[in-house]
Amino acid sequence: MNWGWKTIIEPFKIKSVEPLGFTTRQERERILREAHYNIFNVKAEHVLIDFLTDSGTSAMSAAQWGAMMNGDESYAGARSYYNFENAIKDLTGYREVIPVHQGRAAERILFEIIGGRGKYSVSNSHFDTTRANVEASGTVAEDIPVKEALDFEKTLPFKGDMDIKALEKFIKRKGAKNICICIMTVTNNSLGGQPVSMKNLKAVSGICRKNNIPLFLDCARFAENAYFIKLREKGYAGMPVKNIAREMFELADGAMMSAKKDAFANMGGFIAMNNSEWAQKARQNLILTEGFRTYGGLAGRDLDAIAVGLKEVLDEKYLQYRLRSTEYLGRGLKKVGVPIVNPPGGHGIYVNAQKFLSHINPLHFPAQSLVCELYLLGGIRAVEIGMLMFGRRDGRGNILPGEVELVRLAVPRRVYTQSHVDYVIEVFARIAKNRKNIKGLKIVEAPKVLTHFTAKLAPL
Repeated sequence: MNWGWKTIIEPFKIKSVEPLGFTTRQERERILREAHYNIFNVKAEHVLIDFLTDSGTSAMSAAQWGAMMNGDESYAGARSYYNFENAIKDLTGYREVIPVHQGRAAERILFEIIGGRGKYSVSNSHFDTTRANVEASGTVAEDIPVKEALDFEKTLPFKGDMDIKALEKFIKRKGAKNICICIMTVTNNSLGGQPVSMKNLKAVSGICRKNNIPLFLDCARFAENAYFIKLREKGYAGMPVKNIAREMFELADGAMMSAKKDAFANMGGFIAMNNSEWAQKARQNLILTEGFRTYGGLAGRDLDAIAVGLKEVLDEKYLQYRLRSTEYLGRGLKKVGVPIVNPPGGHGIYVNAQKFLSHINPLHFPAQSLVCELYLLGGIRAVEIGMLMFGRRDGRGNILPGEVELVRLAVPRRVYTQSHVDYVIEVFARIAKNRKNIKGLKIVEAPKVLTHFTAKLAPL
């Protein structure tokens, strides 16, 4: 679908609204101080524009709300489950479908089955909860992105790809029998929301099958990735996005999904695969920890909302709007002097905080410092992807710098309009003029796992 005009028009009408959280600068100073400079501790009612995450924050459609009213809340064998199962089977082609309350539950269940000490999980990039669940099982998480993924200035069509040669070397060095799984995150969330090409997926799939390594997709943003393939990869321009997505799934042995992303749902997810032995073990774990196999910790209405959302997300008019509106934010930030990960990602824009705040020592959390400044100046909530989220610890327990210092502006689906985005750009423009005045932060208290969610910080 070629719109043919410069103006980005939302392919929907708004029929329900909620108020935004307007606050004063003085109020935000107090709020941030009481939150210990951790934006996760700020009440949503005190946030004006919430770019913390695109997970579970989408606006559901009238069709989804209608389906929810028909939700079957039976404990076992609910009609809603079969609607959910049929939608996933139609999308992926996998025989086994297991509902879970969200993506991290899928990760936990999967790695309790296949993980363990002495094993490795390889990926183009594990995201935060994926890595945490991998490591909690005793498995080592190894990221093998293409080298270009860490060159934030370079504009390439598929910077979410896995480094094929490095993957082959890793398999040879560690032994295929010790690699319990390969996970392709589509799109690559840790490194800028960058898409994975079909060519790269085919190459990874071939290597995995040659070495008898199971390949799973972390497919939370599968539709955005499929549309990038349609736009950027030779041979796919005329193919419907649904067919592209199906081809992606056929290259893998299974998938995990947080349906809180590309299914527009507020809660939910699934594991899908063809391995009946793994599926049986997963369902046993599910019943023990999440719920019966036909609801998996979800209400029937949630299952129905996901079933509808998985069909709606394949609308190419929506996908064009989605990627263009995110690109609009990225281009706007670049115009006011804010360095971003290029090219703009699918679900968000990633600001290169280390470059933007080069005067702040990497040990003093430049990305988190920018997150706090965004809230103080404009009431905007974003998330740090850097030392606080991914930093390793030394022998004394001190957090060490991570590979990147990024601030992710994750854009909720069908929620904000162009004027909201223009406001965000305006706030960044003011920050850019006075960025040398921004100070770093120090850790006051922090857990060892998933530090960024509950850490307490203070200004230097």
